[in-house]
Amino acid sequence: MAANQTSGLRGAVRACRNLLGWTVVFSAGINLLYLAPSIFMMQVYDRVLNTGGIATLGLLGVVLIFALSVLALLDLTRQRIGARIGLRLNRLLSRQVIQLGFGAGRGPADLSRTQAARDFDTLRQVFASPAATAILDAPWTIVFVAVCFMIHPLIGVLTLAGGIILLLIALRNEHAMRPIIQRTTALAPRYYAAQEADRGASEAVRALGMRGVLIDRQLERRQELLTEQTRAAMMQAAYGSTSRFWRLLLQSGVLAAGAYLAVNGQISPGALIAGSILAARALAPLEQVVGGLRQVEQARLAFRNLTELIDDAPQEIDRTTLPAPTTGLRFERVSVRLPEGDRLALNNISFAAERGEVLGVIGPSGAGKSTLARVAAGAIAPDAGVARLDGANLAHWDPDALGRHVGYLPQEVALIAGTVGENIRRFAPSSNEADALTIAAAQSAGAHDMILRLPKGYDTQLGPMGRGLSLGQAQRVALARALYDDPVLLVLDEPNAHLDAEGEVALIQAINRAKARGAAVLTVAHRAGVIAAVDKVLVVRDGGIDAFGPRDEIMRTLNAAQSGSGNLTPIRARESQ
Repeated sequence: MAANQTSGLRGAVRACRNLLGWTVVFSAGINLLYLAPSIFMMQVYDRVLNTGGIATLGLLGVVLIFALSVLALLDLTRQRIGARIGLRLNRLLSRQVIQLGFGAGRGPADLSRTQAARDFDTLRQVFASPAATAILDAPWTIVFVAVCFMIHPLIGVLTLAGGIILLLIALRNEHAMRPIIQRTTALAPRYYAAQEADRGASEAVRALGMRGVLIDRQLERRQELLTEQTRAAMMQAAYGSTSRFWRLLLQSGVLAAGAYLAVNGQISPGALIAGSILAARALAPLEQVVGGLRQVEQARLAFRNLTELIDDAPQEIDRTTLPAPTTGLRFERVSVRLPEGDRLALNNISFAAERGEVLGVIGPSGAGKSTLARVAAGAIAPDAGVARLDGANLAHWDPDALGRHVGYLPQEVALIAGTVGENIRRFAPSSNEADALTIAAAQSAGAHDMILRLPKGYDTQLGPMGRGLSLGQAQRVALARALYDDPVLLVLDEPNAHLDAEGEVALIQAINRAKARGAAVLTVAHRAGVIAAVDKVLVVRDGGIDAFGPRDEIMRTLNAAQSGSGNLTPIRARESQ
């Protein structure tokens, strides 16, 4: 498959090797044509001035204009090829990079994954940058030095010495800049992520009088980041100024040496000017490399980070399209480890939720209920054991295909910027059928009338995370999204957390309708109203099962245990047969 042939960042770069090869070819032509001004100067000083050949001057001028025109065309083409390399990388890798931003495994994507798109842009843009041009031109310094030796060994030696000095400056600059850029690259995403997190809690911050403290904390983080960025900028400026000083000094030295040689008749005046131009051209790319090392180092770090992320990410494969599920959900010895890795959020969980029944999951805070719901919905994969829908491992389903059979209402309502209707239909293209399913889902969730009262009804635009709706309204829209197109598995994580009495009645009615049409419903619940709608209860504590069975039996046992000791006593877990 094409996806496999270009999988991974290195594979994508290899797919661009023909374009990279053309940049090398055009660089050769550009640098050879840079000899034209030097040859022109030599001919003007040594031939035209001595002979007064105006016709020769005109011919030389025409040749020079042609050579410089070709040089400009080649340079433009090279820059366009660099931009095309970036576009090709974008075409080959953008889907993988964007997928990285959605994270994998436990919880939200970590900072390295959320930074992936920025790293990709850093890498993509470097191919059309002056730094890339300088790197392509730098090897041609050897050719210009060789031509300087042909003019006179002294001019060649001075130019070679200048090249060595600038190369040493570049190496020293790279060695000194690398740790600073690494620290800056690590600090920047953490700072901006913390800033966004604080901004997201701005109402609570103002209400609780925390604004001053958090501003001070942000200023401390900002100062730390700016200190590193300023160090990098000052170091870059210092090395840039040093390299510029040596380049100008050596160019002047070449000119002075050429004048001395010309006075003594060892070279012609034309060779004097040509040598000065060639020395400047030989040293210019090396100085540009010094100036562009910061961007090159950032691109190198971006390449390393992206390579690790893309290579570690599961590869996209063509999966067999499985039929619509006819049976329910089954957990077989499922375990999930917390991101910190020190304990299990779920430990050897086994149960079944059949179609046409409602399973309620209860337990104290931190017991693992939400993690269980996330595994059931296919949002995360277990570290051990298997979660099955219709007998098939959830990991074997195509994620988009699985999503069409699953309705999931997470604990934190996660609406996406777009219209209310787009959120309910899961951003499927608008059509008469999709609109009918959208309205049916909203009616099933008891949200239809509430949506019609919004400024533009189903076309009301929402901001990120459902901004523009109250928490209760957002939860009802999210419930409608979960019910869209009558999924066979409905997973609800505390679906009544923000609902009023009217909303809770609508929720219970929606659960009963889903049960009546044969869906398997798993709901994490605390309130008695929702518990009354379930058929079975699964009690979770410390990642394990404390009790599992018919609702009335489990609730009698729990009530007896609580009235006797005030605590939930462990009950031997019984696996569903």
